[in-house]
Amino acid sequence: MFPIRDHNPSGKTPYVTWALIALNILVFFSYAGMFENERAIGQFFSDYALTPAVSLPHTYVTSLFLHAGFMHIAGNMLFLFIFGDNMEDEMGHGRFLLFYLVCGIGASAAHVIAAPNSDIPLVGASGAIAGVMGGYLLMFPKARVDVLLILVIFFKVIPVPAWIMLAFWFGLQLFNGLGTAADAAGVAYWAHAGGFVLGLILTIPVWMRRGGTAFWQRTDGLPPHPEHRYRYVRSTVPEVRRKR
Repeated sequence: MFPIRDHNPSGKTPYVTWALIALNILVFFSYAGMFENERAIGQFFSDYALTPAVSLPHTYVTSLFLHAGFMHIAGNMLFLFIFGDNMEDEMGHGRFLLFYLVCGIGASAAHVIAAPNSDIPLVGASGAIAGVMGGYLLMFPKARVDVLLILVIFFKVIPVPAWIMLAFWFGLQLFNGLGTAADAAGVAYWAHAGGFVLGLILTIPVWMRRGGTAFWQRTDGLPPHPEHRYRYVRSTVPEVRRKR
């Protein structure tokens, strides 16, 4: 289940979400050429990625804007694009930026706690984005999210309530985190899980100010502005009938 869009774009311009996406992309392409030089990229990540065994203070922030490849940054930015705008709409620009950074730092700390002696650099915005997803789950559990469902050779886009997609994603992080050594997984599952839980907790005051469960009753668990309805256009690719 891979989310591709939600049905509730924000009611206001999400300047911080767009700026974070742009900054991540600019930073990535500023060093992407180093991937051809193993020594250079290794030194770069040594200076700016978070290595638990060393844990330099500044790397808790700088590592949030580094990515290990094109698919890594593409997936992260898609998730931020889908879930960030509505959270920024509810929190406001400044508070959302602080929330994002705190979730990212907390997620990194969770990874360090899980693998304190690891010498593998940690990079990526996924811990911070997991926090955004945790907050989204609390605020908008019934928001519709279109997911690409892939089952071997079966591909289909289906709309599902946000709580199903997000609960599935969080459960997957816990399952993989419990089943794989934190310093050997290749994916920082505990950073994802930690960021998600932290984001949910930090969003509770916002949810309470909106009325708590009364907010859900007013909005039916959806972002409080009109739902966007997508038009599904029939394919123009000609159909070739099989001969009998």
